[in-house]
Amino acid sequence: MSLRVDRAGIGDDGPVVDEWIAAAKTELGIDLDVDTRVLLDLARDAAHGVARPAAPLTTFLVGYAAGRAGGGPDAVRAAAEKAAALARRWAEQAAVAGKDGDGDAAPAGTAP
Repeated sequence: MSLRVDRAGIGDDGPVVDEWIAAAKTELGIDLDVDTRVLLDLARDAAHGVARPAAPLTTFLVGYAAGRAGGGPDAVRAAAEKAAALARRWAEQAAVAGKDGDGDAAPAGTAP
């Protein structure tokens, strides 16, 4: 049975995401346990605090930063925490500026 067929019958995304992550890790040759909740929370913060397209791009950047920092779950968590804090600051600045969180207002000291 294909992944798509299996997915059609699942109401909760949790098992599908877990299955997808396992398949993607195998396909990419990655043997690393990462707290997916941290990355999903980061994606949510980036999507809502900046703009929807920021979610996948931010998680990519976190992975890249973690790799440059030596890799491993701790490096992923540290990079994710930094990026999530930036997304929250970005959203707060946008709110102060009267924006809707669409990325038009960058916090002081950051590039738009």
